[in-house]
Amino acid sequence: MRIGLLILLGICATAFQGRKLKTTVSIKGDEFYINGKPTYEGRFWKGSKIQGLLMNSRMVQGIFDDLNPETRGRFVYPDTKKWDPDRNTGEFVEAMDEWHSYGLNSFTINLQGGSPVGYGNQKNWINSAYYEDGRLRPDFMARLEKILNKADDLNMVVILGLFYFGQDQNLRDEQAVKAGVKNAIEWLFEKGYRNVLIEVNNECNIRQYDHEILKPERVHELIEMVKDMKKKGYRYLVSTSYGGNTVPKPNVVKSSDFILIHGNGVESYDVMQVLIENTRKVEGYRPMPVVVNEDDHFDFDSDRNNFAAAVEKYVSWGYFDYRKDGEPFEVGYQTVPVDWGINSDRKKAFFNKVKEITGGLK
Repeated sequence: MRIGLLILLGICATAFQGRKLKTTVSIKGDEFYINGKPTYEGRFWKGSKIQGLLMNSRMVQGIFDDLNPETRGRFVYPDTKKWDPDRNTGEFVEAMDEWHSYGLNSFTINLQGGSPVGYGNQKNWINSAYYEDGRLRPDFMARLEKILNKADDLNMVVILGLFYFGQDQNLRDEQAVKAGVKNAIEWLFEKGYRNVLIEVNNECNIRQYDHEILKPERVHELIEMVKDMKKKGYRYLVSTSYGGNTVPKPNVVKSSDFILIHGNGVESYDVMQVLIENTRKVEGYRPMPVVVNEDDHFDFDSDRNNFAAAVEKYVSWGYFDYRKDGEPFEVGYQTVPVDWGINSDRKKAFFNKVKEITGGLK
């Protein structure tokens, strides 16, 4: 029996070690590359260059769980009347092939998720891949591993957020925040992923952040911390994001490998283009990718929507969809529980626009 167990363990270890990760993201100038080739190579749309962009969607709840038993019940599935974090991640992974087929080559996920009720005040739910001292919770990271493995299989790029303003208070102090950064990056190194971009925190200028080092004046310290971590000559490309219609500050632009901006609150095509133009005027800017990885504007039938405005300025664009009270279950990718399929009219409109612009992916 003991010999058989040892053989079984050996087979499992060999199988694990035998998994070969295949996807690497890199940046050359203002273009993203996957496995040494620019994304959407040679692609143009209505005269606008698409090559080198990341068409993305905000899918931050892929590893969501609520650790507070008093609030957990508000996130139950309509069919089972129970919440199930493994079902959530499993359905996320199952949906990724379809997203990718439309031409989506990237998505944002976060170790502390996002507001599971869309816009509104944060309540008492606890959704964090960190213990209060910055150590990683194994169950959260096991779910993340499933998603990153599938993304690697599909040659997709994951924008991995480390902190969220509704949950950073669950880390004890600044040292715990730094430990969280260190532990997350070391975990990525240990697993060997190279299809991951780091977003230190979502919307660093939101006042709800508790820790000073996550706020605009000091967040570049964590960006530099990530840049200083290297293994076998490799390091993770890193940035952070700002709230909607906010031009990044010079300290972040100087430190970042790429720039993240948000389109929430950007109410017109012209305003979006001005935001992009002003972003590229910030001190410290040099040829580098600019990415919108959150925008809640859905008028995809219009020729003058935020998506088109970004693409025409050679900026990647990201879809942010949440479910409002009274809307059916299939609406939204941020409101928990999530239907990860392409089943609502808004989702269909977005993915059809991505396919139109990118030509889709095989």
